[in-house]
Amino acid sequence: MEITLDEASLRIVDALQENAELSNAELAERVGLSSSPCWRRVAELKQHGVLRGSVALVDPLKLGLTVNVFVHVSLKQQDKASLERFTQAISRRPEVMECYLMSGEADFMLRVVIEDLAKYQTLLLECLTQIPGVASIRSSFALNQVKYTTALPTGHLREVPPKARR
Repeated sequence: MEITLDEASLRIVDALQENAELSNAELAERVGLSSSPCWRRVAELKQHGVLRGSVALVDPLKLGLTVNVFVHVSLKQQDKASLERFTQAISRRPEVMECYLMSGEADFMLRVVIEDLAKYQTLLLECLTQIPGVASIRSSFALNQVKYTTALPTGHLREVPPKARR
């Protein structure tokens, strides 16, 4: 089942990405709909998987997570078994916030959020270097977060004719 994202639906998506705690009445007012049609659109967006859930955004510094590390990992072989073995090992680590299979120099890029350099060293030595098939690991430490957002851009959906939005 397909969903058409018209302007009102896109306004709902944008508003909820900005603040998922809006009540239906507040959301309806913000996007220019009455409450019932707004509620139906939100339900439809959820049903079609456009809206996948709501989370609380937590300040990592308030939890003592002061180090952000971008880790580039290369494997000895890029066969299916090696890729799956690495993916499974990394999936169990809570300090790995993101993991991407990459093209280019490294096979994987990870974003790790952790307390300090000593804890990162432990993760590196006791986890990452112990995963079978890992050939090399390069770490880059973030000095300052210049931009961070969880909101996906929707402007490109407004630039296409309505029939092409599916």
